[in-house]
Amino acid sequence: MAGSCCGGDLGVDNAMCSAGIRDFNRVEELQRAGHAEDDGTVRYVLSVPDIHCGACISAIERGLNGLEGIVSARVNLSLRRVTVILDGPDRSPDFVLARLDQLGYAATPVDLGDLGNSDERRKADRLLKSLAVAGFAAGNIMLLSVSVWSGASGATRDLFHLVSGLIAIPVVAYSGQVFFASAYRALAARRLNMDVPISLAVILALAMSVYESVTGGAEAYFDAAVTLLFFLLIGRYLDQLMRDHARSAVLGLSRMTARGGSVVGAGGTLTYVPVDEIEPGMVLRVAPGERIPADGRIVKGASDLDRSLVTGESAPVSVALNTDVEAGTLNLTGPIDITVTRKADESFIAEVMQMMEAAENGRGRYVRIADRAARIYAPAVHLLALFAFLGWMIATKGDWHASLYTAISVLIITCPCALGLAVPVVHVIGAARLFRQGILMKDGSALERLAEADTAVFDKTGTLTTGTPRIAEAGIAEADISAAKALALHSIHPASRAIAAYFGDEPAADLSEIKEVPGFGVQGVLDGTVVRLGRADWVGEIANTAGDAVTGSGLAFAREGGAASGFTLSEALREGTPEAVYALGEQGMGIELLSGDSVAAVREIAGRVGIEAFRAHATPAAKIARIKALQSEGHRVMMVGDGLNDAPALAAGHVSMAPASASDIGRMAADFVFTRDTMMSVPFAREISIKAGKLVRQNFGLAVLYNIIAVPLAVSGFVTPLIAALAMSGSSIVVVTNSMRLARGGSLLPTFKRSKETADESREALA
Repeated sequence: MAGSCCGGDLGVDNAMCSAGIRDFNRVEELQRAGHAEDDGTVRYVLSVPDIHCGACISAIERGLNGLEGIVSARVNLSLRRVTVILDGPDRSPDFVLARLDQLGYAATPVDLGDLGNSDERRKADRLLKSLAVAGFAAGNIMLLSVSVWSGASGATRDLFHLVSGLIAIPVVAYSGQVFFASAYRALAARRLNMDVPISLAVILALAMSVYESVTGGAEAYFDAAVTLLFFLLIGRYLDQLMRDHARSAVLGLSRMTARGGSVVGAGGTLTYVPVDEIEPGMVLRVAPGERIPADGRIVKGASDLDRSLVTGESAPVSVALNTDVEAGTLNLTGPIDITVTRKADESFIAEVMQMMEAAENGRGRYVRIADRAARIYAPAVHLLALFAFLGWMIATKGDWHASLYTAISVLIITCPCALGLAVPVVHVIGAARLFRQGILMKDGSALERLAEADTAVFDKTGTLTTGTPRIAEAGIAEADISAAKALALHSIHPASRAIAAYFGDEPAADLSEIKEVPGFGVQGVLDGTVVRLGRADWVGEIANTAGDAVTGSGLAFAREGGAASGFTLSEALREGTPEAVYALGEQGMGIELLSGDSVAAVREIAGRVGIEAFRAHATPAAKIARIKALQSEGHRVMMVGDGLNDAPALAAGHVSMAPASASDIGRMAADFVFTRDTMMSVPFAREISIKAGKLVRQNFGLAVLYNIIAVPLAVSGFVTPLIAALAMSGSSIVVVTNSMRLARGGSLLPTFKRSKETADESREALA
């Protein structure tokens, strides 16, 4: 670690230390919050409440990226977060806080279980109070202004102006703090943000009114200044509410995290430990009604768990010794002891939260356009306002009143709120909509890429199928069923479990001398006769028929001296697979199946789900080669896979998806992870991505149309500051409201039902 508060080896000058950076508690807390990545880098997540526009994103990212030691820095607008990745664990993060302080943004480490929710509530309450004060004052000043408009003159008019000023000045000083403080921090850091022209407009309007009142002028504009502030606060408060709504999925998820756990010590003593101090190897006791704080394995006790967070299914799941359990799942019935296998910030729920928080961190085409527009906004709008003032001074031959009011209107109406919100709000709402259906999105740009995909490439085992065998056909005599089931129940082999499940409620025979022969099967004695279940050649040793005479999948049952009966195994399809394939075809996508399995197995699954193009014996290299071949033909490939061998193909695709049952590497390589068993998650996610793309384009169109109409009107003098405030706030509200349309809609089931009959017809036609 660096020896000084500013990390002397990082090239940070002493001015940064003198700017109040020596907050050792904050730095120590941040260092403990770092998350080590597999490549040796360390990720830090900071809460920065003062982020509120595209200009803030640009200022922070340009201010951090390029500093020595920083691999990347990304801003999340809706969550008001900054994710910084440093190049190694020996790099002290204190210089990041120093740089943010220099830029005028106070930052604190993010609490895993809080997500900055309390800060957001305080900010919303502060905005609401400011809005109420400004609204009350605006109403009273407007009443006084009516008298002036009605013809009051002389001393009466001056008195009304004085009273209006006495109300307006303290109200502007109180309610305008949210804008003034942000503008001051920006100017102190020698940069501009959108609150600078807003603050300038409000202060100029108030100053002109004071000047008119002191000099006995006929007109004062206290009503305009306060009403302007009132409408600006309405827009800011509604924006805050809509952001809170957009990120409600992440906040709801954060409430499912335990803040700590009870560690079992020597002699069975229990010690409460905060969640960030829980380490692998610790034994935690989880009582009924508590959530599991970290991923682990049960070492004592049995219970029922609510795993709806993981699977989307509300039915309780029974767990016992040696069962793996995930953080965030709810213990329902009995106390259990678990051995922690991963730290809380590496758990399943932490992985989900990180994917949700990254929803708008991506830099897709539309985000880059908005960033560039925000970067040039502040200097451009000040120059435009200056030119408008000078132009009107020339046109009116020195009427500085009209000229200044025109400049104020330009400052207000050109605020780029609508443009800055056009993309991130859609991405966050899209992520929340997908999350409600058990689909996790890692990156906002993935929505753009998913909408662009025109070819879907599927893996077979573990993706289209569950990876567990099922019995397709059993050629066994009814009298032998009870014996075969009894043997199957005494083995944990997947084929034995499939046989036990196939026979369902059939009674099991009472066998003796049961033993399992590894690699061959299970043997027992029934009424003095040996019975076997397992490999056909092994079973054939006691049968009166040879093993190779048994039809099926090489799995057989026989009584000693009797005929051998065969079983035909097949893979169980993941729920909704044929319907998902049909739905993707209806969306205009080409579909292929790539699998490392045999030709017969791949052909059988392809026929069952309705895929015409398939390739068997596909190695990881062959899968990548096929994807690259498709890309060379101009296709944009969506890869859907689950295994360790699919990770390279997932990374090679234009966009990728994986089930939650996938390997850790597979999940990390994918852009989307779906936690529910149904494959309808795939077409549903693409449908949402297409809608999101349309909404983003609509938002850009609305923002551009607003500026095309509003800016010329303001420069021409047809817009007062009050109307400008209404227009600016209205444009932001329209864009966010348009984005909220993405949140409408139901679950996967309607789409599933619509596709079922047509998928059945498609498979029959293919057969």
